[in-house]
Amino acid sequence: MRIALSQLTTGPEPGKNLTLIKEWTSRAADAGADIVVFPEASMACFGTPLAPLAEPLDGPWATAVRTVAEEAGLTVVAGMFTPASGGRVANTLLATGRDVEAAYDKIHLYDAFGYAESDSVAAGSRVVTIDVDGVRLGLATCYDVRFPELFRAHADAGATATLLAASWGAGPGKIDQWELLVRARALDATLWVAAVDQADPAARGDAAGGTAPTGVGHSMLVGPDGTVRHRLGAEAELALVDVDADEVMAVRKNIPVLANRRLGERR
Repeated sequence: MRIALSQLTTGPEPGKNLTLIKEWTSRAADAGADIVVFPEASMACFGTPLAPLAEPLDGPWATAVRTVAEEAGLTVVAGMFTPASGGRVANTLLATGRDVEAAYDKIHLYDAFGYAESDSVAAGSRVVTIDVDGVRLGLATCYDVRFPELFRAHADAGATATLLAASWGAGPGKIDQWELLVRARALDATLWVAAVDQADPAARGDAAGGTAPTGVGHSMLVGPDGTVRHRLGAEAELALVDVDADEVMAVRKNIPVLANRRLGERR
């Protein structure tokens, strides 16, 4: 399976971001990708008032993404915001195209490092996997990477990879934490992790401001043995990576951590 890691920088306007998604999806399709994964907050960057921009999954923004996926002939995974109760929104990953139609609402909200995502976002509760050409993939978003149980739940559901969309917060040590956590989650669940972050706005000369997480780049593909197979830098970039489902079975035979669990084991 060929996955396009689409590390771009989105802005506050959903229409302009949709144009980027269309352009980068076309590039991914031309390169032979089966899936293109965009970051969290692809619809609109953090630091933007989210409630006025949120749309339902049958609204114009998601419908346009479906059209992009259909025309390109691949599966698109992109972060958007959907309405939730109490004037808040859900931080949603839309997965659409190639007989896939699913949405994952971020379970673990980023209430850390001086930022309170839960002030404007309602937490999801459902583990979501998708099947693309017979390969099962889990969906996760940013702060979820600090919680290994979600990635093990993907493995228990039959996934051989997790697609992790992020808009990682900058700060001292945060890039190191990002890589450490992505690699650890791959090892915890012995699955591939395709982690796609927003490119660092500073890489294109935009000054950072406030505590909103706007991305640091450094997207990566990590194998089920925890090794980094492909790593990007800070700037916007599209990378094509290949995932081998058979390697997951081989690693799980040699490192059967899922089968050897005693605490929180699958019932």
